[in-house]
Amino acid sequence: MALLDILIVPDTRLKKVCAPIANVDGRVAKLADDMLETMYKAPGIGLAAPQVGLLERLIVIDVADHKTEKPNPVAMINPEVVWRSEEQSTYNEGCLSIPEVYADVTRPAQVKVRYVDRGGEVREMEADGLLATCVQHEIDHLNGILFIDHLSQLKRSMIMRKMTKLKRQA
Repeated sequence: MALLDILIVPDTRLKKVCAPIANVDGRVAKLADDMLETMYKAPGIGLAAPQVGLLERLIVIDVADHKTEKPNPVAMINPEVVWRSEEQSTYNEGCLSIPEVYADVTRPAQVKVRYVDRGGEVREMEADGLLATCVQHEIDHLNGILFIDHLSQLKRSMIMRKMTKLKRQA
């Protein structure tokens, strides 16, 4: 496995819509493994392929509390939300591509997601709580949407100015 570089805003690749993955093969499985390793090292609970510079519809997630639970990694190829609850929930979200920035984002409290697993099988997952938030956050990445896009224009502009300045300094 290999650690991948995580893109930081503003990087135009983070605002692109990703292409579906046509063939689930060894390359995709290795990419999922590399993304999981990168996510755990960061550390984070989700990572989308565009965050490592690949405009493909692949996300990895593990919301297990690693202090009290064993890891529960999930790789989702071509994920799509097929149902959203009307009930909403708000979580304080962050993003590996927008380091040290957190903000409350309101999303559907429950979702059902259809995706292809590493073995090429179509699966469905019902999610609520943190898992539902994480799945929606990562699928947003595949559509060129960042969590800050759910914030007011003023908050988003302040965050982007801060990130541009930090990126210049680095």
